[in-house]
Amino acid sequence: MLSRVLVIGLMSGTSADGVDAALVEWPDGPETQPFRLIAFEETPLERVFQERIHRLAAGRLPAQEVLAELAGLDVELGERFAAAACALAAGAGLPLEQIALIASHGQTVAHHPERRASLQIGDPSVIAERTGRPVVADFRARDLAAGGQGAPLAPFFHRAAFSSLDEARVVLNLGGIANITWLPAAGAADDVIAFDVGPANTLIDAVVQIASDGAERFDRDGRRAARGRVDPGLLAELLQDDFLRRPPPKSTGRERYGLAEAEAWFARSARAGRSADDLLATLVAFGAEAVARACRDFLPARVQRLIVGGGGVRNPALMGALAQRMPGVAVDPMDAHGVPAAAAEAMAFALLGRNTLLGLPNHLPHTTGAAGPCVLGEIVPGADGRVPTLAALPKR
Repeated sequence: MLSRVLVIGLMSGTSADGVDAALVEWPDGPETQPFRLIAFEETPLERVFQERIHRLAAGRLPAQEVLAELAGLDVELGERFAAAACALAAGAGLPLEQIALIASHGQTVAHHPERRASLQIGDPSVIAERTGRPVVADFRARDLAAGGQGAPLAPFFHRAAFSSLDEARVVLNLGGIANITWLPAAGAADDVIAFDVGPANTLIDAVVQIASDGAERFDRDGRRAARGRVDPGLLAELLQDDFLRRPPPKSTGRERYGLAEAEAWFARSARAGRSADDLLATLVAFGAEAVARACRDFLPARVQRLIVGGGGVRNPALMGALAQRMPGVAVDPMDAHGVPAAAAEAMAFALLGRNTLLGLPNHLPHTTGAAGPCVLGEIVPGADGRVPTLAALPKR
C-alpha cells in the first residue's frame, strides 16, 4: 500500500477576493492518483484590503509609497495565508505536525513574462514561522528563468485530475483570467496544450465595483449581466484584442486586464448611452466568445467536453453563454468530475509543492514555453530549521 502525505495548498487569485486553502492527501511517490481532498476553506479578504492589492497592481499609488506598500502587503498577506492554513488544519481535526508541507502560490501583483518577471506576495517565511511547517512558494520564477511564461501552471494538475482515455477534453479555469488546458483522449504529457485566453472575471468584477461605487464586489449569480443587453458594436471592439489572436504559449494578468481597462470600457459604454448591465452582458459575451475562438483556433481537434472551474462557474450568465457558443460540447462544472471547482487551484499548488519536495518536475514546459522540465518552487524550512526530505516528512 502506498504511504501518503498531507499537503495544504494556498491560493489567492487575480480577483484578490479571498484566500483558498485545500488540504489534500497525495501519494508520497511520483504517482498522482489516487488523491483525496480532505478539507477546503475560502477565507474572504475584506474589501479595503482587496482594494489595496488592486491599487498596488494597477500602479495607482504615489511613487514614494509603492515600495512601503509592497513590503507591507507581502507581510500582511503572509499572515493571512498562515491563518488560513492553521484554521483549515484545526477544522479538519489535525495537528499541524501531521501536515507534511504548505504550498503557497501567493498573490500575483505583477506578471511581465516579456521581462522574464512575475511577482507574487504573501511572505512564505511568515507562513513557516506561524505554522512551524516547511513552505514551498515562488513557483513561477524558475519557469520564467528557463524561458517560459511562468504560467499557466495549473495544467499540471488538470492532466492528473481530469484526463480521459476515450474523450477529448478542455479544462477551463474562469478565475480573474480565463485559461484552458487541452487534454486529448489518451494523450501524453507532451500532447497537452494550455494557455491564458484573456479576461474572465477581472473586468466583470471591476465594472460591478465601479458601477456600485464599491458597494458590490462581483455580479452575484450573474444577475446584472442577465438584465443587460449585449452591445454588438462594443463586443466587436472587444474581440479585436490582439492578445486573443496571439498564438500560445501566452499568459496575462491584471496588468493588462485590470482597473484601468475596466474604467476605459465603462466610460466608452456610458458615452454610447448603454447601462452598466449592458456592459456586463457584453463582457460576458466577450469572455465566452474568446474561449470558443481559442478552442477553434489553437486546438488540434474538436472538443468533446468542457470542464469548468474558478469563480466564473457560479455565474449562470457566463456558463450559459459558453454553452451557447460551443454547441455540441458537454459543459460541466469540475464538481461533476470529483474536484470542487472552488478548490481546484489550491489543490493544484498542493500537488506542485509535493513534487518540489520529491525533486520531480511540476510543470508542463511545452505549455509555458520553458526550455525543458524544471522543479519549480523555493523551500522555506519549518520550525526545525532544516530543508525537509521525503524520508523526514510525516506519513499516513
